[in-house]
Amino acid sequence: MLILNKTAGVFFKPSRRKIYEFLGGFHFHPGKLFLHKLVLGIETSCDDTAAAVVDEAGNVLGEAIHSQTEVHLKTGGIIPPVAQQLHRENIQRIVQEALSASEVSPSELSAIATTVKPGLALSLGVGLSFSLQLVDQFKKPFIPIHHMEAHALTIRLTNKVEFPFLVLLISGGHCLLALARGVSDFLLLGKSLDIAPGDMLDKVARRLCLIKHPECSTMSGGKAIEHLAKQGNRLHFDFQPPMQRAKNCDFSFSGLQHVIDKMIMQKEKEEGIEQGQILSSAADIAAAVQHTVACHVAKRTHRAILFCKQRGLLHQSNAVLVVSGGVASNLYIRKALEIVTNATQSTLLCPPPRLCTDNGVMIAWNGVERLRAGLGILHNTEGIRYEPKEVIYRVD
Repeated sequence: MLILNKTAGVFFKPSRRKIYEFLGGFHFHPGKLFLHKLVLGIETSCDDTAAAVVDEAGNVLGEAIHSQTEVHLKTGGIIPPVAQQLHRENIQRIVQEALSASEVSPSELSAIATTVKPGLALSLGVGLSFSLQLVDQFKKPFIPIHHMEAHALTIRLTNKVEFPFLVLLISGGHCLLALARGVSDFLLLGKSLDIAPGDMLDKVARRLCLIKHPECSTMSGGKAIEHLAKQGNRLHFDFQPPMQRAKNCDFSFSGLQHVIDKMIMQKEKEEGIEQGQILSSAADIAAAVQHTVACHVAKRTHRAILFCKQRGLLHQSNAVLVVSGGVASNLYIRKALEIVTNATQSTLLCPPPRLCTDNGVMIAWNGVERLRAGLGILHNTEGIRYEPKEVIYRVD
């Protein structure tokens, strides 16, 4: 089970004028009757401002999202104060768009669910503050959401998946393997000992200056690597997957990144170019990097599946592996995991790409799951704080 520490955070409070402006933008539908529980989900844990309304049957009634990718591409990475300001500028509009699209007024909601951990402190604070204003105004229950739990449970919105199942969460900020035994019951099997795979791919893309590549200038680092890798030959570089002798399910990516950085520096010398220019072998490096990451992730996941089956934690004949998070949208990595599930008589399930990255739908759905299970529903929000960091204890 994941056990999290509490790192309290403070957050800004929107003015009453802002809230009144927000409420005045709704068109109410007095003749409409909702028979299901309705949850508004709000997500601001990193660099996407997102909101959605989902009912207990899993219908997405309305959603909206504002991506900051273009801004952060220009700065070479996410700058927390910049992300915070963009959240502040867009959260009112995004929530209003999601509610308007759903034709649901705030008074008709069953609860409001919001990401409170983990993530960037300044970003989390914006979403939490705005949510608490709505909760107070409309006297609705509040459901604090763990970002990774939301990713893990998204598959139950799109597919009929029963507990238990194995979940691999891979993104720019996280990498972990856990056995999902219930809505809020997870057994941690492995995690990254250093950086996340998405973070590593972004750093390699920046080191290769792929933002200057005409085909990749508007792509995130991970997307640029995946795109360019299709044109490259991975056999031209030999990067070894990390932790090949480690008898656990943990991951590591920082050592691999260091090896790749040294290789790029060596190739720059060979080609006689300065850092900041694009190598002629950039596509080959991208292909080799992507392949090595895929192999590492696949091997650790293979160990986890075998462990769970040997201990009777997963069904022998119809075990399910769920892969979610931003890196899960990488089709090459998905293919590597599909080879693993085929070899272990398991089933690979992934949410659609738009639900793999951060979104309001997964937060609202997590709220629905908790509402139905009667877990973590707050009627008094006094003392609620966001928790940017977490301590995870593994149960061996």
